[in-house]
Amino acid sequence: MTNKQLINPDLPLVLGGNSFGWTSDENESFEVLDAFIDAGGAHVDTADLYSAWVPGNKGGESETVLGNYFSARRNRDKVFLATKVGAWEPQLGLSQDNVRAALDSSLERLQTDRVDLYYAHHDDETQTAQQLARTFDRLVQDGKVGHVGMSNLSPQRQHAWIAAAKAEGLTVPAAIQPNYSLAHRGEVEGTEGYGRVAEQHNLAVFPYYALAAGLLTGKYRALEDFQGVDRAGMLAKYANEDGLALVGTLVNVADDVDAAPASVALAWLRAKGVTAPIASARVVDQLGALIAGAQLELHEDHIAQLDRASERSR
Repeated sequence: MTNKQLINPDLPLVLGGNSFGWTSDENESFEVLDAFIDAGGAHVDTADLYSAWVPGNKGGESETVLGNYFSARRNRDKVFLATKVGAWEPQLGLSQDNVRAALDSSLERLQTDRVDLYYAHHDDETQTAQQLARTFDRLVQDGKVGHVGMSNLSPQRQHAWIAAAKAEGLTVPAAIQPNYSLAHRGEVEGTEGYGRVAEQHNLAVFPYYALAAGLLTGKYRALEDFQGVDRAGMLAKYANEDGLALVGTLVNVADDVDAAPASVALAWLRAKGVTAPIASARVVDQLGALIAGAQLELHEDHIAQLDRASERSR
């Protein structure tokens, strides 16, 4: 499906930074980052928005933790750093002036002079595809951004951006970040999905919600396990027989291969050709299953079992 660049091939895993400054305090975040890098990981993903949704937070917390980490460890060159722009209320949208100002703010919080991969986090329909291509190319030409990515833009807009960039000889986006997992397949698979965009333009694919908000960790195995879950949140939509059936199959496969359900869920994504899934660890103890998922190779029979179980989520 995808371009395999932008990731360490020996550990195809992106460490999600949404937990930094939210469910992980600074010390816990540092420990997770140390363990990830020691295991051979390099690619870390965050956004200016993280974690504005948390009471008492305002956004920028994850980038700030990462900046403090780079300052304390003096290891910025060991990390392939991705962040995003466009979805955070104080700096909303993808106009040229806003993107340039937002990037400078991110660089200040991250305590670095460059971002290796910079995503448009959400679309801004006030901007033409040509304007988007010009805006992000300028950041690359300025030396502040290494590669450009797209997240949550429709496949049609992604095609248009790439076409505009190629027409003017500008920086062509190198990566996309779609919502893709065993529990959410429809937006990526199919002739009009994100997978087709990646194949046509040789893009790297880094899926978010790779563990479906925790569903695919195997924690939720009965309807009563969902008690207390935010009914408006993403996880609540899986509190039904279809969701439990999917988890049941996942757990059975995990037992067969002597691995954690989370490891199997990530290995399934890799079997589908993604460059590397994005997954977060609140504490170091949770990181082992993610690293194992970046190394586990599933048998064709197990992939077929998981495919059948997840058909309802296509």
